[in-house]
Amino acid sequence: MRIGDAAAAAGLTPRALRYYEQQGLVTARRTPSGHREYDAEDVRRLRAVRELRQAGLTVGDVRAFAHLLRTLPPEGVPDLIGAEPGAERCAAAEEVARRRLAELDGHIARLSRLRVRLAAWLGEPGGPGGQEGALRG
Repeated sequence: MRIGDAAAAAGLTPRALRYYEQQGLVTARRTPSGHREYDAEDVRRLRAVRELRQAGLTVGDVRAFAHLLRTLPPEGVPDLIGAEPGAERCAAAEEVARRRLAELDGHIARLSRLRVRLAAWLGEPGGPGGQEGALRG
């Protein structure tokens, strides 16, 4: 299938698909006239990339274990980075995901501190989650 169809099937834009190709997350075959062609396996990989990105991983994170996307289990990402008891996990993917989770926790903590400071400057309660100020504003 051509790039527009593959992008739509994966829930992406053609621009995102080209970017993921540049980053080495998928490789298009070319027709004799130079058009990109993708197959169902490429779409499956692209869906996994989209799902991993939506879960908070960066393109660099995904690139760190992109070689595993070629052998992605039929169940997809949950089996790759499985939390279910007995799920087969990939140590490399799990390590990257755990590192990213720790980074996200750090960002959340920093943003929470900034929120409390800003709420205090505005004279708003800065309690847990800052719900009082959010409801008034």
